[in-house]
Formats: sequence, structure tokens, C-alpha cells
Amino acid sequence: MTTMPDSGPHDDFGQYLTVLPGWQQFVASTTSTTMAVLTKNEYDALSKEEKYDYDEDRLDHHARLQVVATSTVRRTVTCGRRLTVLNRGAISARRGLIVTGPANTGKTIALTQLGLAHELQDRRRHPGQNERIPVIYIIVPPAATPRMIAAEFARFLGLPVLRSSNITDLTEAVVGVCTKARTGLVLVDEIHNISLQTRTGADASDTLKYFSERIPATFAYAGIDIEDSDLLTGTRGDQIAARFTAVDTHPFPYNAEWKALVAQLEANLLLHQHKPGTLTRLDRFLHTRTGGMIGTLSHQLRGAAVDAILTGTEKITKAGLQAVDLDIASRRKQPGTDG
Repeated sequence: MTTMPDSGPHDDFGQYLTVLPGWQQFVASTTSTTMAVLTKNEYDALSKEEKYDYDEDRLDHHARLQVVATSTVRRTVTCGRRLTVLNRGAISARRGLIVTGPANTGKTIALTQLGLAHELQDRRRHPGQNERIPVIYIIVPPAATPRMIAAEFARFLGLPVLRSSNITDLTEAVVGVCTKARTGLVLVDEIHNISLQTRTGADASDTLKYFSERIPATFAYAGIDIEDSDLLTGTRGDQIAARFTAVDTHPFPYNAEWKALVAQLEANLLLHQHKPGTLTRLDRFLHTRTGGMIGTLSHQLRGAAVDAILTGTEKITKAGLQAVDLDIASRRKQPGTDG
């Protein structure tokens, strides 16, 4: 499995995941051959231009968070796959999934991995049927209106969104394409942007519910601390709570899984002078510095790897990790831990 930083549901794979070509490129990238590190002799034998291209490829490799199957990802994929199977025979009131937790704890990672697993499974079951669109991925815009929600679906599918297009036009077009393309999973990220305390937010929530009733698919949401938000309050909230299962994300404690996570990320490095085991010996330092946040850990290691290539040191050290600035949230939570 591959994962992506929670903060980056876009452009890691050349295009936004919120359009079909971008999503397809993301899926294709997970099945491509892993890049290998050249030996010193092989690297020295390259021409100047070949070295530049090789280093650019390595920079691109480290710009992406590589495949790590955490317990949260596994739980999300298992629960999501179970729901998609159970929903196959459902006529209405299909069950859904909500991935919820603090910021930077891997919600988008888990959501996109569920989508990846479903897409690959669908391709295995229906080989050669390229007209299928097994997965849709959208992000809820801030202060979303019903038309904005419908427009996000349409944009993913490549349908025209004109000023003259009303919500009924968009909805019918989206439902028609999804039904014909056998869409089985709809991923909705940043669901916390919907507030049931406003009329617009309530209407946007109703629009998502309407889509879930018209499209024969499983809906999976992700958002910040949803169980403590107003999205699950009132009559509308009670309906969501009754139909959706929650998977919680959280900072990783310093335990065997954290150590394995660091080791797996280190194994994915493509650096000529890096000594295997360097980062695993620093796993407690990394935990203290990142607060156990997978998004922050990803940024730290990928940033240090990029610096190692650009500076020619070709290895990650404790000093190199400290040179990569922490996100503001981590600095607030872990004051004075950079040393």
C-alpha cells in the first residue's frame, strides 16, 4: 500500500486527486516499478545530463510519502471493504464510514487508501472494462452550498459546470454518469467544512444524503474531530450517526508500530551514502519531535531526503532532520524539543 500526507490530497501525482485523470494517475503510480538506487560506479558513469535526470527522479520519489500500511489504514480499508460488500444488496439506507480525528493524523491517507483498495479490487473483478469509474474523490469546499457540492462531483467526472447549470442539472448528470460507470465508492474529504448550524450547511448535508440515495455506492467521509462537531447533532446529525461507522485517527504512541513505521520509511529512501538503521536509532527523537503525527513525520523525512540530494551529502542525520522546519502545530505542542 502507498500513503500520502494528510495535508496533501493534490498534485503529489501530477494532477489533483479531485479530477478523474489525477485519481487514475495516483492509482497507476502505486502499481509502477519502484525506482532503484544506482551504485557509486553506475552513478559516476552517467553523463552530466543523465545525473540531472536521475537526481530529479529521486527528488520526485522523495516528494511522495511511500507505502506504509499503518493500523489505522488497515482498519479503514477493512471496515470500508466490509461496508461496500454489505451495501451491494441495499436498496436504500446504505451504511457509510467516517474517518475522524485531529489534524495531521492521517485521515486523507486512510481515505485514499480505501479508495485505492476498492479501485484495484474492482479492476480485478472487471478486467478490461475501462468505462467503469469505481471511485469518486471530492473535497468539501469551505462554506459549501448544495450547488458547490454537486459541482465538485461534476468536476471530478469531467462534466461541464456552467454558470447556467442549476443544481438539478448537475445532480442528474452526476447520478447518470455514476450509475452507468458503476461507481461503488464515493470519498468525501474535509467533511468538517459542513456545519449544520447554518441553513446553507444543512442544505449541503442534505445534498450529500440525496446523492447517497441516488448513487448505488458506499459513501466514506473524512474530517477533523467529526464526533465532537455539530455534524452529528440534531435530526440530520442523528440520521448520519445512525448510518455511519467511525474510524478514529490519532497521534501514534511510541511503540513497536511507530518503530516499524520509521523503519519502513527509511527503507524507501534512495540515498547513496545513507546508512540503514540511522533513522531507526533516532525513532524516539523523531517521535518527540513530531509528536507522533504521521503527517509531520512524513514532512521531516522527505524534506531531509530532498536536502540530502540537493546538498550532495546523500544521507540523513540528526542535524539534517533538525534543519527541516516543523509545522507550526508541532512546534506549539513540542516547544524546545528540536535539540
